[in-house]
Amino acid sequence: MAQPEAELNLWKRQLSVVPDSVWQEADLETLILADNRLSSLPVGIGRLKTLRTLDLGHNQLTEIPDEIGGLDQLDRFLYLHDNRLTTLPLTLGRLTRLRYLNISENAFTTLPEALSSLTGLVELRASDNQLQDLPSSFGGLSRLRELHLRNNRLSTLPVSIGQMRELRQIDLRGNPLTDLPDVLADLPKLEKLDLRWVKGLPALPWVAGLEARGCLVYR
Repeated sequence: MAQPEAELNLWKRQLSVVPDSVWQEADLETLILADNRLSSLPVGIGRLKTLRTLDLGHNQLTEIPDEIGGLDQLDRFLYLHDNRLTTLPLTLGRLTRLRYLNISENAFTTLPEALSSLTGLVELRASDNQLQDLPSSFGGLSRLRELHLRNNRLSTLPVSIGQMRELRQIDLRGNPLTDLPDVLADLPKLEKLDLRWVKGLPALPWVAGLEARGCLVYR
């Protein structure tokens, strides 16, 4: 009989500091620290080598320690949304097994190239930031199926997005787009392209081809 998964749920405990005892939980697979008052995270996070899910959403974090890159078993969910982050550590790129990353509702103006190393990502949520561009290497996320970029400051997307052959959904609502690369028309599995609340984007001749093959384009 399989052993139950080790989980520690400290959701909404009004914590401003994580108890030291947490970093001694060597067998943890899920750690939930969401909806607290955390402004920083100690390097002790790097000791939790068996973590598969980490929820740090809805806090006041301004940075993530480099030690997070040592959590090489983190393969399910990493929630960093609704914090005060402006950057991510380069070591994040080591989390090549991670499938879901949520960095929405922060203060990012750009994303580090290291993000493009997360080759296991299936879903990326980076809505409600201040992103002005995406890394040219962004296409390295070749397994990505959902890309959520609502309410940023993007004027276009990198051409490398054409390498994301598994993409099903792209949400670009509320961005000041002025152009989009025509490689989007060649994404074989694209099912939904959301362009609502976008002003100033000229008519794109290739969009009709997307719609003809069944892709829903909202605008």
